[in-house]
Amino acid sequence: MTESEICYLSPVIDDDGAPFWHYAAQSQLRIQACASATCGELRFPPRPCCPHCGSFESEWRLMSGRGRIWSYVVPHPPLLPAYAAVAPYNAIIVELADAPRIRLVGNLVASADAALNSVDPGRLRIGAKVQVVFTDVDGVTLPRWVLERP
Repeated sequence: MTESEICYLSPVIDDDGAPFWHYAAQSQLRIQACASATCGELRFPPRPCCPHCGSFESEWRLMSGRGRIWSYVVPHPPLLPAYAAVAPYNAIIVELADAPRIRLVGNLVASADAALNSVDPGRLRIGAKVQVVFTDVDGVTLPRWVLERP
């Protein structure tokens, strides 16, 4: 079975998170922020109300797409049968460089359209610098991550 034949989990796109996926389809990493003049805090996951000040005003700020690996896991064995065909693969948590309190979950891959198992698990390091890339999977554009080159 090839990776293109695998049925991966798809994100649940609700009203609050829909702009995140809209911008991802345009190869932009944007994070929801409070639009209140007295707050301006970033928040993820997206939600209707600011947890810092209670405002319902929001905007979507463009991020640099740079970050670092905050944590990672290589599932052994994969919990879902569909993912067994691409094991070993990784799931990483990325702390954004321009928003250190914001962390996103994704996969470290060799390039935007590379397979989930395209990076040797031995290359994963906490603190490694990464850059976002975008790829279409089953009609949804997903952010994935590649190692930054020095």
